[in-house]
Amino acid sequence: MLKQISKTKSGYTIIETMISVSVFLVVVLAGTSTLLQANVLHQKSQDMRSIMDSLSFMIEEISRDLRTGTNYRCITSANGGFAQPGIATALSGASCSAIAFEYTFGDDTIATDQWIYKIESTNGGVTYNISKSTDGGTSWVQLNPSEVVLNGTIAPFSVLGAPIPPGDTQQPLVMIRLVGNITYKGVVSPFSLQTSVSQRLVDL
Repeated sequence: MLKQISKTKSGYTIIETMISVSVFLVVVLAGTSTLLQANVLHQKSQDMRSIMDSLSFMIEEISRDLRTGTNYRCITSANGGFAQPGIATALSGASCSAIAFEYTFGDDTIATDQWIYKIESTNGGVTYNISKSTDGGTSWVQLNPSEVVLNGTIAPFSVLGAPIPPGDTQQPLVMIRLVGNITYKGVVSPFSLQTSVSQRLVDL
């Protein structure tokens, strides 16, 4: 008579399967959360880089225009501001809220074609921006991105050697300093940019 040998086959129970699936889901969700967070941080970094690039481009544009321009005039509220025709007269100064100059192909006998850069506030001094005019101050274009707010208490320009010789024998030089904050998605990042620009045309 043959003996029947019974074999017990082992397998996963429903509880073990549910535990395994739960652990797998926790790992997947944790990994997805980390990936999403990394993607958000990368996007913020890219956006901040774009803002900084715009700021650097703005400084480069101002420097290039001043370098090829002539007849620099430091503008303050104490020396007539944007009043015509004085705006076309070269003038040095240490704390200039704006600077006017004759652009490369301009006519220094015409005051209304002066190019001007200035710090201004359009909301009563709450925030400050830098603007550009190419028609002697008649119309203005804001240069900085909306995320960039400048410090209006720090004069952005200093002008040296502006008067034409023999009144001044120093080569015209402009020092540019922009200080402010970049606010992006609730994060405030202070910045300070400074450079010097010398007039390319020799001041004879």
